[in-house]
Amino acid sequence: MKHVILGNGPAGVIAAETIRKHAPLDEITLVGDETEPPYSRMAIPYLLSGNIDENGTYLRKGGDHFAAQKITQHTGRAKSLDSSIRTILLEDGTALAFERLLIATGSSPVRPPIEGMDLPGVHPCWTLADARKIMALAKPNARVLQMGAGFIGCIIMEALVNCGVALSVVEMGDRMVPRMMGEGAGGMIKRWVESKGVKVYTSSRVEAIKKNGNALSVRLSNGATVDVDLVISATGVKPNIGFLQGSGVACAHGVLTDEYLQTNVPGIYAAGDCSETLDLMSGKHVVSAIQPSAADEAICAGTNMAGKKLVLRTVTQINVLDTLGLVSSSFGEWQGVPGGEHAQVSDADNYRFLRLEFDGDVLVGANCVGLTEHVGVLRGLIQSRTKLGRWKERLLQNPLALMEAYLATAQLQSARGLKTA
Repeated sequence: MKHVILGNGPAGVIAAETIRKHAPLDEITLVGDETEPPYSRMAIPYLLSGNIDENGTYLRKGGDHFAAQKITQHTGRAKSLDSSIRTILLEDGTALAFERLLIATGSSPVRPPIEGMDLPGVHPCWTLADARKIMALAKPNARVLQMGAGFIGCIIMEALVNCGVALSVVEMGDRMVPRMMGEGAGGMIKRWVESKGVKVYTSSRVEAIKKNGNALSVRLSNGATVDVDLVISATGVKPNIGFLQGSGVACAHGVLTDEYLQTNVPGIYAAGDCSETLDLMSGKHVVSAIQPSAADEAICAGTNMAGKKLVLRTVTQINVLDTLGLVSSSFGEWQGVPGGEHAQVSDADNYRFLRLEFDGDVLVGANCVGLTEHVGVLRGLIQSRTKLGRWKERLLQNPLALMEAYLATAQLQSARGLKTA
């Protein structure tokens, strides 16, 4: 069997290794579009803050790892896919034939249409090449403006604070991490970040960046002008799926897959940031662009590509974020569902917040700030779609009774399982 894997990030690497584990004699080609060894983008903030060197970002430390696994590495970027003749065409003209294909091309930063984005000193923070440019400028006391305060933006922000820069953050939403947190939780995170010396502009956007001597002058939509030495763009990402146009592979926001990570075209699979995977818990397709999800999807896809059957059961959206020491988490349908009820408790002085979202007597989503002891329980209740019964009313009155509710309902379900057996 001949396998081609497009993308050598975490999803691609883990899928290749999974195929090799189950199919020792199959041919595997791993394609990456950078000349760097396969590395983790999520490690880049640790590189920026000096906690690791570049070698620390590499997914596999041994230089002969892939050769020892008999995984052929190829550098190139996909241009088009012809699913009828099972061939990938790369931009350099190389054609790669396959019997089974994994699309693990990841995502790329969204480039906002702002005047001055091409100026020296304006960079995304996505690749090792980007990190090298940023480290050359993000020296102690350097003035830095970051566009975007989403999940990735907050991770980059922490690295910049650790570098000792004077940091300003601009976010179009009315709160921080607006695609992960509601108003109460996102507003609390903003207050925490400001207490650590970061200037945060919410409900604002960058309108223009201009050269001002050796510095950059950034004009904001709220009328303010900020002079800085470095601008970092962290305004979101989009899946790398443009090359699939006309291929017959079904896409929405990402590549649509079933519970086996297979697309609508037999023998073609997708995993990682570019995949929009069927979540068996909610019945919806979800892009879960975090590395743990990429690993789960890669193991599932690789196992199925090797001819074995494995169903993915861990898609429900879960994000856990450490922002300058304040841990927050978001689970499932954190925005709530039509007709659903919610319960909320907030301790503003101590940066503690919890909001629960219900669909009938099932907990379907939550936002949590500063309450790390509840993370496991929230995940268990939401992923299992446990019927809470009378405990739903108790949680409406006291959301912090989560552990008691979890233990009581888990014991009840165990008892029912024993009776059924």
